[in-house]
Amino acid sequence: MRFGVVVFPGSNCDYDCYYVLRNVLQKEVSFIWHKEKNLSGYDCLVLPGGFSYGDYLRTGAIARFSPIMESIEKFAKKGGLIIGICNGFQVLLEAGLLPGAMLRNKTLNFVCRLMNIRVENNSIPYTYLCRQGQVLSIPIAHIEGNYFADDETAESLEENNQIVFRYCDERGELSEDSNPNGAKGSIAGICNKEGNILGMMPHPERASESILGSDDGRLIFESLIRKREQEF
Repeated sequence: MRFGVVVFPGSNCDYDCYYVLRNVLQKEVSFIWHKEKNLSGYDCLVLPGGFSYGDYLRTGAIARFSPIMESIEKFAKKGGLIIGICNGFQVLLEAGLLPGAMLRNKTLNFVCRLMNIRVENNSIPYTYLCRQGQVLSIPIAHIEGNYFADDETAESLEENNQIVFRYCDERGELSEDSNPNGAKGSIAGICNKEGNILGMMPHPERASESILGSDDGRLIFESLIRKREQEF
């Protein structure tokens, strides 16, 4: 299985993702510069966290117009696997590949800490090895992670089982205290209707080795790899 990590000007978690995929999971992975247009040969694209184009205008707003995005949209329509992490999630929202938008955190402050998230949907490749309702400990690091969608879109997400992760406490219960940014419905991650595109604010690449305090994030990548390998 071959991964491609997309690099925008301002990406700063690209090497983290590359390291986990190559050194921890022993998979083939390459960096893909934002001006590249040929995505042939890749099984999964990773849009990493960071501050693409300095987050000018708003997060992901400029990266959405990078030359590579047209190819990413075609890749997605063909069923290609795409995971957007933090800023990558924001780019997917701006590109219309996932529904909704990001607002500033409810405190208007940058939040960086280990959070608990509950698996709401374990029927997509990214949660294949997870249990429904399983609680994972994965860190967040953002100032615009307050997920918002209008009522119609929120209802559609529920009906189509597109909510993949919600912020929760260690027991898996939802509360205002366990929601670090004010996200609607405590949403931490969503997918498209087809399930091949995942956007999540927590950083699984920062929780892929136990020495970092948690290796729960590795389960996201391992799920994807296992599911893909079973298909071939």
